[in-house]
This record gives sequence, structure tokens and C-alpha cells, in this order.
Amino acid sequence: MRLIESTYISLDGMVTGDAFWGAQQGFQGDAHNQHAGALLESADALLLGRQTYDVFSASWPERSGELADLINPLPKYVASRTLTEATWNTEVLPGNAVEAVAELKKSREGTLLKYGTGSFSRALVEAGLLDELRLWVHPFVAGSGESLLAGISPTQLALADVTDVGNGVVILTYTPNH
Repeated sequence: MRLIESTYISLDGMVTGDAFWGAQQGFQGDAHNQHAGALLESADALLLGRQTYDVFSASWPERSGELADLINPLPKYVASRTLTEATWNTEVLPGNAVEAVAELKKSREGTLLKYGTGSFSRALVEAGLLDELRLWVHPFVAGSGESLLAGISPTQLALADVTDVGNGVVILTYTPNH
């Protein structure tokens, strides 16, 4: 499987925080939604960390519309040290999440799309498991919050694509620089 991480980020590199979540809300338009839909259509399964799973599984099953119709039926995998059961068409990854993702990539075909940020994202990058990093760069400065890749060792990536999705948002797509 090919692993793509897709995440929203501010100009100052933040991916979480009250200022971040409040500020990024006003940038979604038709082109943004079309690109998000195309990305979901290309996915064969979703990969989520525990916190993202908790937020998504509490809201997406109740939603309707094009994106909900794409995300809800997809098989999902969640990385968690504490979760033993999951709903919303989700399988909990057993044992070490990074090793489980490596095994998943070897044993299946298609595209695994990861949403969410944090230590799980950093571990996947450090392990060399990410095939593509798509940063949806939003034109605002959050000022505080968590940085996407803070604390990882130096890692070089190659710019593979730039997509303008309107309202000042660009998607920078990077691949590992082997």
C-alpha cells in the first residue's frame, strides 16, 4: 500500500490549537471540497491516530453529503495503545502501530490515506513509511499550537506538486527524497 498523509497547516507550521482551528475554518470552497473528494476517492482505506479517530467517529457517521458518502464506507485503521474496540468500520491496529502500518503496507494493495497529526505522524515519517505528505497550507499565522514535525531528525523531502485550491490555500505535495 501507498501511504499518504494529508493535513492542514498554518503558515507558521502549526497543526493544532484554538487559534489554528478557529482560523482555518473560513477557507473551504468548491475547489477545496473537490480536491478533498478526489483524495478520498483515491483511497482504499483510512489510517487515523486515536485522537483523530475519536473526533471523526463522533461526527462523520451523522453527516451527509458527498464527502460523508466517501469517507463513511471506507475501511479504517486506528493506532491506539488503549483502544480495544472500534466502530465506524474500523479495525484497531495490534501492537506497535508503526510495525502494524509497515505490515499493512506490505500485505495490501492500494492507497492508505492518513488524517491527523502528532506523535503517530512523526513516528511514520521517522520510520520512512510515508510515501507522500500533502500539506494544505492555509494563509494565516496561528501564533501557537503544535508543529507537525517538531522533534524529528533531519528528513529531506522533494516537492512533487503544488495545487491551488482557492481562497489562498495551496496543497504542497512532498515525497521522500531517497
